[in-house]
Amino acid sequence: MRDLTRRQEEIFSLIREWIETTGLPPTRAEIAQHFGFSSPNAAEQHLKVLAKKGVLDLVPGMSRGIRLKGGGGVPLVGRVAAGSPILAQENIERHYQFDHAMFSPRADYLLTVHGMSMKDAGILDGDLLAVHRSAEARAGQVVVARIGDEVTVKRFQQRGHTVQLMPENPD
Repeated sequence: MRDLTRRQEEIFSLIREWIETTGLPPTRAEIAQHFGFSSPNAAEQHLKVLAKKGVLDLVPGMSRGIRLKGGGGVPLVGRVAAGSPILAQENIERHYQFDHAMFSPRADYLLTVHGMSMKDAGILDGDLLAVHRSAEARAGQVVVARIGDEVTVKRFQQRGHTVQLMPENPD
């Protein structure tokens, strides 16, 4: 790594391990708690130095807005039904390396598709689906929706207060 101090290496390693374990980077508060810093601001200062040294990027306005450069890849965290919803299984199976410029916004994780209910949208059984986490969806978007302990991929439709998750397969 680029001339990192011991503490910077420890913080970088924690972030990498956290992403490998959970599929998400830690928050500033979680970093501060792990290292016994007095506040998340101390973690933020370390993160800014790591960003300056070119080992990670910080995404403004996101509590988990830490992106490692050239490390770890994007985790495959389980599978998603394109048909009937299936039980969500968020265990990291492996990491994939690819050019992150392929996706905008950036892919946070991958899911393996099971089923054919989205075939007319070009999403087929066995495909890897790149997912960007977002708290909101717009009408017409293809979304990965969690319903209880199950996840499914469908087209999001909203009319007034009514939300529908629609398949893209007439069969």
